[in-house]
Amino acid sequence: MSEIRHTPEAPTRTQALAPGESIAAHRHDDHQIVYAGSGVLAVTTDAGTWFAPGTRAIWVPAGCVHAHRAHGHLDLHLLGLPADTNPLGLDAPTVLAVSPLLRELILACTRDPHDDTPERLRLRAVLLDQLRASPQQAVQLPAPTDPRLAAVCDLLRRDPADPRGLATLAATAGAGERTLSRLFRRELGMTFPQWRTQLRLYHALRMLADDVPVTSVAHRCGWSSTSAFIDVFRRAFGYTPGAHSRRPRQDEPMCARRVGEPLQGEPL
Repeated sequence: MSEIRHTPEAPTRTQALAPGESIAAHRHDDHQIVYAGSGVLAVTTDAGTWFAPGTRAIWVPAGCVHAHRAHGHLDLHLLGLPADTNPLGLDAPTVLAVSPLLRELILACTRDPHDDTPERLRLRAVLLDQLRASPQQAVQLPAPTDPRLAAVCDLLRRDPADPRGLATLAATAGAGERTLSRLFRRELGMTFPQWRTQLRLYHALRMLADDVPVTSVAHRCGWSSTSAFIDVFRRAFGYTPGAHSRRPRQDEPMCARRVGEPLQGEPL
């Protein structure tokens, strides 16, 4: 990333971003929680892209160079935390599950960012407790470095519905299936099917944020049926794709049914 902007103190504020709008690469000396009250948020570093709908927030550690991008109309909530306060002990961006309580705490703490009353300090203390208890979620697209692996990933990024298996894709990159399989595990920390599922989910979120019908999203992202897409999406995010466009605005309470803990199932 070029032209990196350095802001010593991570801002605590709300900010509206139009679909496709972005915040250029920058870094803070503080940690930051980034949450989308509406729309879908993508945070990108040299290591990859982390993405989050309203049931997730993204932890960005101090010093991490990152950029934001909005999919759909984004109500962005930014919450800075001092560098000496690291409730999660994490040194890389991480996606966290957001319970209804944690969501309301984030909204409250970013609504009046300069309010340092005892009541506000108690809210922040509870928020830190909730962050410590938030399950971490594998909602990430790691960035490959090996040129053969990058070639395969680029093909699928351009067409997430591409049905070809790893053996066929590997041949287009001049590599063997076993070599590519090892590279997926070594560089990206996941299998080829897991990475492809993450890619398809990311594209699905982007399309849903633009109000594309669920059936069209399922087809364009490569699922065999709409019901298969709904099942994978629900397991990943804790609610159905149809509920995505009905998410409440940032000033409305979130229904616990929509943002309960993700259903347990096979790992993506």
